[in-house]
Amino acid sequence: MLNIIYGDVKNSIYNTNVYFKNSYEPEWIDAELAKKMIKDIDDSEVLSGECINSPVLGQIPPERLSGGVKTLLLILNEPNRIFNASTCGDNCAKWILEIGRIKDVTINLRHMMSFGKDTKFEIKVQNGGETVHSMKELVPIANKYLNEMKQE
Repeated sequence: MLNIIYGDVKNSIYNTNVYFKNSYEPEWIDAELAKKMIKDIDDSEVLSGECINSPVLGQIPPERLSGGVKTLLLILNEPNRIFNASTCGDNCAKWILEIGRIKDVTINLRHMMSFGKDTKFEIKVQNGGETVHSMKELVPIANKYLNEMKQE
């Protein structure tokens, strides 16, 4: 299940770029789900665990992937850690939901991410323990915790 904590979170990893650079493993990149995410988000093809073919940049190492893809790979491969998913754009939301269907993960958000107006899902908001199934349910709850964050 996907768990979200809105606002500041102790032990959350905010600088996902630096963390990724120092912790990713080449086998993460070779996984089928990773290849799909990289193709969808960065429009790039995985050639190996250490080489990605980007239509814009040519052949690049995994460290040159977008911040969103790197954060997705961290969420997928280190589910016991909490990563700041505000480094991801809304184009990553469907992949965050997919990862949450595969395994229990907790992410930190400091903004309102759109998971899709007509998308059905199950997300637990850890701030207050609410479980939501649509953006219509999520928006007022997330807004409450995001507003609390601004007042601190």
